Amino acid sequence: MTIGIIGLGLIGGSLAKALNRNTEHEVLGFDINNSVILKAKTVGAIRETLREEDIPCCDMLLLALYPQAAVDFVTQHAAYIKKGAVVIDCCGVKRVVCDALRPVAKEHGFTFIGGHPMAGKQFSGFWYSSESLFENASMIFTPDQDIDIQTLYTVRDLFRSLGFTNIEITSPDNHDNLIAYTSQLAHVVSNAYVKSPSALKHAGFSAGSYRDLTRVAWLNEKMWTELFFDNADHLSQEIDHIITELQKYSKALKEGNREEMIRLLRDGKERKEQIDGKEDLE
Repeated sequence: MTIGIIGLGLIGGSLAKALNRNTEHEVLGFDINNSVILKAKTVGAIRETLREEDIPCCDMLLLALYPQAAVDFVTQHAAYIKKGAVVIDCCGVKRVVCDALRPVAKEHGFTFIGGHPMAGKQFSGFWYSSESLFENASMIFTPDQDIDIQTLYTVRDLFRSLGFTNIEITSPDNHDNLIAYTSQLAHVVSNAYVKSPSALKHAGFSAGSYRDLTRVAWLNEKMWTELFFDNADHLSQEIDHIITELQKYSKALKEGNREEMIRLLRDGKERKEQIDGKEDLE
């Protein structure tokens, strides 16, 4: 199979390296930065540059781009995509991409599957990509309900060969709802947390909890802004909820209400135990 990867940053570069290490598929790649393409060729992550005239030869296209860029690429190159080919995006939101590209795929006779690899680092770019990035990670797919089941099995098996051990199938809306909590809110909270005046004076007074909470404060602000606004309804609801919860802790402190603080902390601890127990069962 010939697989084309558009975007050779952290995710696209890691996909290329994992495909090169774990499969026999021919991998072509494209990036707007020529130096990245040269580097990817040099390390053997891709065989050749993916040119426009090569798109009809690809059995699968993987889009490791920002959401709007992914939509634009497929829309502009739809006529070149082989009938029966599979196109998978790797964006962090799904509704805006799936709503735009499902009709394009049906019109031109290829299969589009929304995808989201649940793996990453706080740093971006091909230089941080790794053939092992996806080991023991989850891969989320949001296919059309009428997708050919054999196609879905083929895609599932391919991504398992790249290291993914958990494959989730869901709807675009459910994906965006849950991602607002598990990923986007965490980035907002971490980014806001380091804006405390104490952050500039904390040296020597921090340990694991500080590192855990601030790890994703360093981010690509343009990419995350696009993701946040593409999921504004779900994310704003999550932000409002955590503000409401934080206000309860602040109120207990200001009122000197130790019993209320004990209750709040106990409720949070029990919720964490409930979550961990559910994950163990799964």
